[in-house]
Amino acid sequence: MAAVSPETPLGTEAPPFALPDPAGVVHRLDTLRGKNGTVVAFICNHCPYVVAVADRLAPAARDLRSRDIGFVAIMSNDWTAYPQDAPERMVDFAARYGFDFPYLIDESQEIAKAYGAVCTPDFFGFDANLKLVYRGRLDESARMPGPKNAKRDLVDAMIAVASGQPAPTDQPPAMGCSIKWRG
Repeated sequence: MAAVSPETPLGTEAPPFALPDPAGVVHRLDTLRGKNGTVVAFICNHCPYVVAVADRLAPAARDLRSRDIGFVAIMSNDWTAYPQDAPERMVDFAARYGFDFPYLIDESQEIAKAYGAVCTPDFFGFDANLKLVYRGRLDESARMPGPKNAKRDLVDAMIAVASGQPAPTDQPPAMGCSIKWRG
């Protein structure tokens, strides 16, 4: 079922987390954050909305990290009900799309709830002080990839913030599959 991200009040502080990657290495928000901001993306492996943007996630993350903006993805789905989202499949998915950023497991789903994530993909952009400045989509893609020259909503907003400008007030919501909550 498709879901659209609700508005989250700008200025909301990023909830801290300590989550493992599929190899069991624990990553913390305070060590992943960038000097100029941080993006926390909620994604999964099977959602067609994620697949539609997956080939642009790694380049977007590299562009942002080159500007000292941290980038991390979190998988919060119930993988017992959706085995294609299981940790071992996360490794394959990350390799297929060239992810060179941490792709973490939120097994308890508490972090997705703390952030207010409702769909995959769902993007949260924070400034250097971990205050929310952007909540929305990566670009204009939906279930099908957008055009190659699609407006880069997330990247453009975070570059503006990193350069001392405010994030745009027009923040189109993310749209995707609802997070698969446990029973």
